[in-house]
Amino acid sequence: MKNTKDKDIIIKDIERIADEMSELKNISLNKLDSSKTIHIAVDMVNGFVKEGALSSSEVLSINKDVADFSARCKEYGIRNYALCDCHPESCTEFLTYPVHCVKGTAESELTDELKNAAEFKIFPKLSVNGWLEDDFRNDIIENGFDTFLITGDCTDMCVIQLALSIKSGLNRINRQSRVIVIKELTATCALPARLPETAELAAYLVMQTNGIEICSIDL
Repeated sequence: MKNTKDKDIIIKDIERIADEMSELKNISLNKLDSSKTIHIAVDMVNGFVKEGALSSSEVLSINKDVADFSARCKEYGIRNYALCDCHPESCTEFLTYPVHCVKGTAESELTDELKNAAEFKIFPKLSVNGWLEDDFRNDIIENGFDTFLITGDCTDMCVIQLALSIKSGLNRINRQSRVIVIKELTATCALPARLPETAELAAYLVMQTNGIEICSIDL
């Protein structure tokens, strides 16, 4: 009986969270201070979008919209950054995930759609957490950015780790920040034995609980 009751509670919670995530506030680029705001596209590389073991239709489906959003950021004077998986052939991450985005291959390159949409400051990353890259982290801190628009993939892996790390990293040095994840412009791939919709919903909830804004934008 207890197990049945617990399942009912979980189902109701999931339904409530899903409803909340369908009614998000819109973010307006013209209301942001462009000198302190950056857009960060996470892993919008060929190896997750178009080819390779971790590419997926889910991530491909946001590729054009992320490119269009990057162009809009450029119009508003908001700089575009990109964190791109770029692994050595002997990467220990390949003990956990299939081989992907090896340095020097097309898989580790930003998609052509994003390249053609705007100029990006590109930071290669060696793990799921881009905040751990010294060059990227130091750039954020030294330039005094305080508002971060995050798009890309995967919502429940690289996106969530980046968002939480930026928030906690800047909290640690007593700097206020807005970390904004744009729901329509994030995606989670449907790898075998995964429940992408549930994993993504859980990721949004965890981020929101930790002070991350989950927002919509008119596409």
